[in-house]
Amino acid sequence: MDLLILILGFLFCLIGIIGSFLPIIPGPVTSWLGILLLNLTSVVEFNLNFILITLTVAVSVGILDYLIPILGVKKLGGTRSGQIGTTIGLILAILILGPIGIIIGPFLGALLGEMTNNKSFNESLKPAFGSFIGVIAGSVIKFLISLSFLFFYFDIFWGYRESFF
Repeated sequence: MDLLILILGFLFCLIGIIGSFLPIIPGPVTSWLGILLLNLTSVVEFNLNFILITLTVAVSVGILDYLIPILGVKKLGGTRSGQIGTTIGLILAILILGPIGIIIGPFLGALLGEMTNNKSFNESLKPAFGSFIGVIAGSVIKFLISLSFLFFYFDIFWGYRESFF
């Protein structure tokens, strides 16, 4: 049974890394589930502090992933309309376009949001670009956290490897 849980935990870590770039899979949280599964085996000594700290990091990064594009709009001179457009664009594009919508949606939403605020197309491009950079930054952060969770998984596994086989 422990071997099955070990394999499932590893798969969750890998799926979490993939989920860093796909909006339908919460990358860091999925990778965290892999670490949790490993800690739930009878072989590994359960470390509650480690589990709670990594859970906090995973959830925080998940929340930040939605806030970073909005901050990108604001940082590059966007208005409240652009920030709202980013959020609406993100949600609608995911529903309509699926995973590819995570890249296009916030950009178009910010662009249209700024244009409804009586800005020209060219003036609206800068905050929209901020939204795009925010999406990319969020994906990179999720990827790095998920990758570090995979590293933790291997580190914990390596310490108990003889007990699994």
